[in-house]
Formats: sequence, C-alpha cells, structure tokens
Amino acid sequence: MHVTFCGKRMRLLGLPMKIGTRARDVRVIDNNLSFVLPLERSRGKVRLLLTVPSLDMPVCSAAIHKCSQFLNSMSQKLTDSVEVFLISADLPFAQTRWQAIEKVTNITILSDYRDLDFARSWGLLIQDLGLLARAVYVVDSTGIVTYREIVAELTAEPDYGVAFAVLSAEIATLKTAS
Repeated sequence: MHVTFCGKRMRLLGLPMKIGTRARDVRVIDNNLSFVLPLERSRGKVRLLLTVPSLDMPVCSAAIHKCSQFLNSMSQKLTDSVEVFLISADLPFAQTRWQAIEKVTNITILSDYRDLDFARSWGLLIQDLGLLARAVYVVDSTGIVTYREIVAELTAEPDYGVAFAVLSAEIATLKTAS
C-alpha cells in the first residue's frame, strides 16, 4: 500500500488492519514513558484511533481539534462509552507539551517512537519517513475494526463525517445492548 506526501509516493510497511478483523493490540508509550496496550486499557468501550505523522503538522493538529470538538458535542452519557486514542511517533515529551498548549484533554495521546511496533502492526509505517500514516479507525467494544480510512495524501484530512457516523452507530449499538 502507498500514500503520498505533497504528491510524492511513499510505501507503507506492515500488514494493514482491515474492516471486520480483530484489532491487534500493540504496546505504545504514554506520557509517563510507560508501555500501555490501548485496546486492553479501554476494554468494553468503542474506540476511535487516530494516527498522524506528527502533532507539529498543522493538518494533524486540526484533525485532533475536530475530534475533540466532536467529543465535546456528545452527551456525557455517550462519551463514557468511547475512548479516543491518538498515536504518533512524536516523543511523549513533545506530545505532553502539545496537549498542554492546545488544551485537548478528552483524547489520550500515545507515542510509537521507540520501536514503531504499532505502525508496523497496523500497516501504517511510512518507509521513507519512519512516521505513521494519517489514518482513522473505529474499533467496536468487542475489538473488531468497523471503520478504516488511511488518508491517501498526508497533507489532507480524513473524512470526519463518515468516521463520526460509524463511531456514533457503534456507541448506539453498545448502549442498546447494555
């Protein structure tokens, strides 16, 4: 699989995660430099996973703010059923600084800087850059991928409308089953 960066084609390494498959839980690093398994940590919830090349790219920052605003627009009852993770190869120190400056508190930001295991395991490692491709996934409460978008051009934003609709439907399904 390939993506482009300013029109230049770049190869993605790893096995892409597909809709209908069980999401692979891969360790990443939190802001305390501890390893975490995000899917295990959010077991029983619907998950929205965002991956970005770097928080320092304006389009990445915009994507995170749009997701945060969407979460803020949901009722508390619904947001209790969802966990949102953002994963990049930025150092945890840079992620913590960005989060404090941007005041985004409803998204858990995790780092894949150390081994890029998450990037490889989900087929998102940009070979030429050593960064993660921009992608959005929805993983249901049982761990199945129900939505995936790997953005073809790194400087473009994902289709939030579709991702948020799938996320909302998964939350509604979870609430109905409860």
